[in-house]
Amino acid sequence: MIILGFSLNMNIRRKVSREAATLLYLGAEKEYKQAKLRAAENLGVNVLPTNLEIAMELDKIAEENEGAQRWERLVQMRREALKLMRILEKYGPVLVGSVWRGTIHHKSDIDINVYHNLPEEVLSLLERTGIKILEKGWITMTRNGEWKEAYRILVKLPTNEEAEITVRNPSEKGVRERCEIYGDIISGLSIQDLEKVLSRNPTQRFVPFRKAQLC
Repeated sequence: MIILGFSLNMNIRRKVSREAATLLYLGAEKEYKQAKLRAAENLGVNVLPTNLEIAMELDKIAEENEGAQRWERLVQMRREALKLMRILEKYGPVLVGSVWRGTIHHKSDIDINVYHNLPEEVLSLLERTGIKILEKGWITMTRNGEWKEAYRILVKLPTNEEAEITVRNPSEKGVRERCEIYGDIISGLSIQDLEKVLSRNPTQRFVPFRKAQLC
């Protein structure tokens, strides 16, 4: 009886995870918390999966729908990220997000953290290079349970890929932060790290679960 109950609960969790992942993939929801709450409501259950469970389902959906094209785009996005990071080199750029992890899907963009006290200087550099600025401004975000301010610049690259550059306080550089989705430490890739990845294994993934678990 206990085994049957456990199996039923796991089946429900998978269904909620799949529903939440579908909502994220389609753009119906943007945040994991809201996606899982809406998914549970849609299915009429009171079970909430972890962010990791949803991330695994989202990865499956992307693989099912995008196939080989997904990996080709990942390599291209990493190359575009490297070009942008070289422009921002003096601000210590670090590639984070789905392009770092290798878990992109059709709505993914490039996420880069830079560190400087004067975000206007970073913005000016981007403008001088002819990169199209879509949005700019201060945002508030949580890091290790604390609220912090950062300056966000959203740009469109010549390939039509979008990149989000977050200008953070230099005191935050090197601080170990735990990922709210995967539960590991967000290390990201520096320029040198990304160059190595592109030369040795351009589709390398940086996730705390094995590919076998995604089957």
